[in-house]
Amino acid sequence: MTMTKYETILNQLPKTPKTWLVTGVAGFIGSNLLEHLLKLDQRVVGLDNFATGHQHNLDEVKAQVSPEQWQNFSFIEGDIRNPKDCQKACQDVNYVLHQAALGSVPRSINDPVTTDGTNIGGFLNMLVAARDANVESFTYAASSSTYGDHPALPKVEENIGKPLSPYAVTKYVNELYADVFAKTYGFNTIGLRYFNVFGKRQDPNGAYAAVIPKWAAGMIQGDDIFINGDGETSRDFCFIENAVQANLLAATAGQSAKNEVYNVAVGDRTTLNDLFNALQSALAENGKPYAKAPVYRDFRAGDVRHSQADIGKAARKLGYVPEYRINEGIAKAMPWYIGNVGQL
Repeated sequence: MTMTKYETILNQLPKTPKTWLVTGVAGFIGSNLLEHLLKLDQRVVGLDNFATGHQHNLDEVKAQVSPEQWQNFSFIEGDIRNPKDCQKACQDVNYVLHQAALGSVPRSINDPVTTDGTNIGGFLNMLVAARDANVESFTYAASSSTYGDHPALPKVEENIGKPLSPYAVTKYVNELYADVFAKTYGFNTIGLRYFNVFGKRQDPNGAYAAVIPKWAAGMIQGDDIFINGDGETSRDFCFIENAVQANLLAATAGQSAKNEVYNVAVGDRTTLNDLFNALQSALAENGKPYAKAPVYRDFRAGDVRHSQADIGKAARKLGYVPEYRINEGIAKAMPWYIGNVGQL
């Protein structure tokens, strides 16, 4: 059997360790990238200001790797809005994985200025610092929110609509800046348009929690689960392991794959009603049955009605082959939610 591109990379990296910078390292996606990279015996520099990340995420990674692997991690408590922090973090780095951002459509509607400062100002600081440090590659978290009001499904990278929230504006501006840096300075990057990534260490608490951890935690605690709208709103839920794969493929990709954006998803459409049933089933399988019916309420402002990715471009140019569909991802993540709800 021939190895996938990803299997080849997983095989090669421990033999030729590199230095990686992960911004937003104490967050959900950042801490999962950290864990995978340390387990591959890579050197990792992490940057976080703990605005939305948590020390307990780093502590959990430490418990998952060997003491020798943990020694390969150096942490900088800093803010991407500060150019000096970005410069310090980029020193002697091969690959940048820029995940630091303020996520959440509702947060951006409530406070567009702070979202802009981090997601646009901070992104620009990182681009400049990485360019000046002559890093080998720069991969950044883009967003499916960039598709905005474009009605076509599945979503193809070159067809986007108008943004529907301040958050979507900020992530689109990231792509525009990245393209200008390629044309103006020859600094080529890769943007990963994440679609509803979920998995362990995704924060179930707070007003801006994503739907899967929020619902999983609510069901475990026996709370009512609220569905915005009629429940037929759909998303392309992408398990964290698929997002990690996309980052490692992008960071190590050849020049022909750069100065591009790629959808990172599975290519499926799951309605909120289907998601409710899937979580209920997974909980029952783990001995935590949830018997309540969902409570329907109004649609949420700024929400896209349907979302589904075409992942053909990432498959062709990066060799991306997602390993987990939604039910497999939920099955793998559920024990973590059960073990951590109420602890966090």
